[in-house]
Amino acid sequence: MQKSQSRLIELDFFRGLVLLIIVVDHIGGSILSRITLHAYALCDAAEVFVFLGGFATATAYAALAERRSEASARSRFLRRSLEIYRAFLVTAGLMLLVSAVLTAFSIDGPNLATTDLDDLMDAPVAALRDILLFRRQPYLASVLPMYAFFALLAPLILPLARRQPWLLLAGSVALWAGAPAIVDYLPAAPDQHWDFNPFAWQLLFVFGVLARCQPVYQRASTHRLGWLVSVLAFAVVAAAAYYKLFIETEPLDGALKQNLSYLRAVNFLAIAWLVSNLIQLGWARKLAQWLPWVGVIGRKGLLCFIAGAVISLVVDSVLYWATDGYLNYPLGLVADAVAVGALFAVAMLAEPLKRLVGRLSALGLRTWP
Repeated sequence: MQKSQSRLIELDFFRGLVLLIIVVDHIGGSILSRITLHAYALCDAAEVFVFLGGFATATAYAALAERRSEASARSRFLRRSLEIYRAFLVTAGLMLLVSAVLTAFSIDGPNLATTDLDDLMDAPVAALRDILLFRRQPYLASVLPMYAFFALLAPLILPLARRQPWLLLAGSVALWAGAPAIVDYLPAAPDQHWDFNPFAWQLLFVFGVLARCQPVYQRASTHRLGWLVSVLAFAVVAAAAYYKLFIETEPLDGALKQNLSYLRAVNFLAIAWLVSNLIQLGWARKLAQWLPWVGVIGRKGLLCFIAGAVISLVVDSVLYWATDGYLNYPLGLVADAVAVGALFAVAMLAEPLKRLVGRLSALGLRTWP
């Protein structure tokens, strides 16, 4: 990928695609989710999301440091960490609100935050305190705490990625290796846990940063044995697909995802290498140009993540209620269409609504006595 651009249409396209996949993957009766990444790989969209987050962070940090200064870039990502924390609180609140509304209408979905709602009713002060301190992370809000952590560390990670990449990589691998032993020290309320161990998942974030800051792919792919890496990556992807499709068809142990097992990481890296080959051939850019609406979603990443969490919870619950939990292909396809269309509508309407609010605010200030 070219480094001269601060905005890469391939990056926006893949971020939008991953957000769409995350939405349908959290709809139990979705038909599209039967053909997304998790169906034929040991990893899923979460790995792609975190890796792209690291890549996007490095892109934005470098652009800001070049336009303004290193201090401005550091300050911006400290504020970004607070923005993600605020997004976590909004998402957690919406998960509780939507769960309460659906429950009131007797729509009993499998993923409603009923336990959190019960705790909130029984001990509201303690439950709210736990949410504020990340001790309680309602359904689908759990990825954001680790993102706030990554944004907070960006001013430390980015200089190392540029000047001492091997030191950063060694430290990241060491932290990942020890992550399962320290996950229990993360703040958590009784009977609660972190779905994503940030000490483990930082590995993919760092990989994304290094992929942007260092010519890793370019050097490896142009080496005389570069073709061998592609063959090995294809073999890993094929073996993982065979295992997932024909040997272990049941969902894998949740701890493997929580602590980012080496099986998931290796499978993702193999897929990422093959996709990099397609990017190098220009296929990703052509797809991004043919499907510009996907990039629109990618450019509104944080907003679309929050909206996607609400959309998937509502659609999943209503579909489950309508089908009694059984797979229904027509209704499943309708649910997919509604979810994808709703997320696209949010992305398209975000800027017009923002401008409208700005105009109304300005009008209010002018007419204020």
